[in-house]
Amino acid sequence: MPIREIFLQTIAALWATKLRSFLTMFGIVWGITSVILLVGLGIGFSKDQHERMKGLGTDIAIIWGGKTGAQAGGYVAGRDIRLEYGDAVAIRDQAALVQHVSPEINRTVNEVSQYNAANRAVRGVWPEYQAFRSIKVSEGRLMTERDEADGARVVLLGDDTKQQLFRSNQAVGQTISIAGYPYVVIGILQKKKQNGSYGSGRDGTQLFVPYSSMERDFPPARKGVFPGWLNDIVVQPVSPDKHEAAVKEVYRILGERHHFNPDDKEALWVWDTLEGAKFVDRIFGVMTIFLGAVALLTLALGGIGVMNIMLVAVTERTREIGVRKALGARAVDIHRQFLAESAIITLVSGTIGFLLGAGVCIVMRYIPMPDFVPHPVISPIAVVLSLLTLTGITLFAGTYPARRAAMLSPMECLRTD
Repeated sequence: MPIREIFLQTIAALWATKLRSFLTMFGIVWGITSVILLVGLGIGFSKDQHERMKGLGTDIAIIWGGKTGAQAGGYVAGRDIRLEYGDAVAIRDQAALVQHVSPEINRTVNEVSQYNAANRAVRGVWPEYQAFRSIKVSEGRLMTERDEADGARVVLLGDDTKQQLFRSNQAVGQTISIAGYPYVVIGILQKKKQNGSYGSGRDGTQLFVPYSSMERDFPPARKGVFPGWLNDIVVQPVSPDKHEAAVKEVYRILGERHHFNPDDKEALWVWDTLEGAKFVDRIFGVMTIFLGAVALLTLALGGIGVMNIMLVAVTERTREIGVRKALGARAVDIHRQFLAESAIITLVSGTIGFLLGAGVCIVMRYIPMPDFVPHPVISPIAVVLSLLTLTGITLFAGTYPARRAAMLSPMECLRTD
């Protein structure tokens, strides 16, 4: 029988049982849509978290002083390691595997503009800190080496801080009071995706000033603080593959300065964003696989529905099969017809499901979404898996009913009521 004739007969058979055909095809449509959408959301979550990690910094390690866990050089275990300005200078001058470094101090103080007041965290850093912490401005400029060298009273405002202090008014070029000292606003930070930061919240809620200015005007005020005391040191290795070696180099340099064993991991507390990114990859990789498996299972269940409707079709059309065989149709003709009907059902359903899933993914890119909902990504892997599963469904759901129809004898078929 020609393919065109098989196609027309299949459409006629589907139209004769519209509701049943719709429900059967809906299972395949929903399955394909689920694969595209759920895998796309899983990949979207992963990409979104990477963007948020970039907001924290690009391949950086944040180092805090810890407490020694072993005796070294005649010094007892359990000593507090307090980082100081000279440590950052030593890392900058001696660590060959560290590309950038910045000391960091922070303190929450009062800020007052001509429009409003706030009480937010201020961070004192070197200018290079801005590059590896992904700090960019939407207007104005960043801090420069000249600002640091001169101890200039200049400040960068986070976007939230600017909104509180200036609302819709112009901020760049205006002077605000920080802990009683006049600072000129030189830039407003771009809004960026960021779950949080280390110590005092997202960058958009804070203020950034040159380290030299903050150390002079209003250094941290807490127990145990001394001139040159640091909250932490932030370093960026020369490359991601040198990350672990760079951290070891930092341990060696600070171990010599503070008299602890470089292998004593308790002496310093290090937050390694590269390791954090790998951990996030593992979490969302497993989540994406799980979502994909659930979606593929849904698709497989839709295939069972196709097989059921084909078995019902064989039963309902038993006399028709008998008549065709009596008129000379071969078993291979009957087999081919029912297999083609199954293929048409799955292919049409699969095409609709793919278009629906891809359409939803595309539409979600252009409509406002809550910050915690990522934009799904159309994954080639999901498409390939869907096609392979759809092919398997076609063969599985169509072959058995088609084989069963082909094996019926004409006499048995014609005796059927």
